[in-house]
Amino acid sequence: MTLNQPLRIALYVLTFAVGMWGGKRLMQHFSQEPVPQDEPLLGQPAPDFCLPDLQGAEHCAAAWQGKVRVINFWAAWCPPCRRETPLFVELQDEYGARGLQFIGIAIDDHDKVQDFIDTLGVEYPMLIGQDKAIAVAKRFGNRFGALPYTVVIDRENRIQHIERGELTRQEATEYVLPLL
Repeated sequence: MTLNQPLRIALYVLTFAVGMWGGKRLMQHFSQEPVPQDEPLLGQPAPDFCLPDLQGAEHCAAAWQGKVRVINFWAAWCPPCRRETPLFVELQDEYGARGLQFIGIAIDDHDKVQDFIDTLGVEYPMLIGQDKAIAVAKRFGNRFGALPYTVVIDRENRIQHIERGELTRQEATEYVLPLL
């Protein structure tokens, strides 16, 4: 039995909500200690992937090797995703010349993504894909489908940080800028 697209998206949203509620934010609520970065992928080579952009052209991660990459999995219906995107636009404008490359991977409908990035003036690469993007997110350790989900990769193609939930300016400064 296969699930139709709306049901698949609804299940993904539910998985996201459960993942966020049971994840980092809930742990921070009940503990004064920071959540450990015990990700098995930290320090490991980033997996390669290929996904289409909004015009349908295929892009592979290898095209951005040698740059500090911030790969952000997001959706237009996700409030934390919507909040952090202006920060990403600012950081890309400010540090792109120094080798910083944001890459958005939208898990959403084409028209919603296009409207959102047009409204905010997003100029960094925006890739899109429903099931394929979800599969890529899982390869980057996103087992529970949390959104937003951000992976920071150094110039040597090693994963240096994984953030489940909204990436703040302070966290970006701490985890991204030293890699430039």
